[in-house]
Amino acid sequence: MSDRQYITPVGDVGMYVLDTASWRTHRPVMDKSLCVNCGLCMGYCPVNSIKWAEDKGYYITYDYCKGCGICAEECPRKAISMEREGGNK
Repeated sequence: MSDRQYITPVGDVGMYVLDTASWRTHRPVMDKSLCVNCGLCMGYCPVNSIKWAEDKGYYITYDYCKGCGICAEECPRKAISMEREGGNK
């Protein structure tokens, strides 16, 4: 078959985990000093890469982040910027 990792019990016709992070050429970087914890970034992220924790507020996980930049575009305070993979803007 294939090496897909299925997340539903229906096998080859079900939903499977797609490595969207492998598409990324840019990554979102959050400046916590500008963030006002409005949550718009989390709401707009199509792959649920922005999380909330009581002890650290909003933060970005890169496991599935595809670098689309929607979070950066929607942030009203411009607390998220997009940087090239490897660290250069």
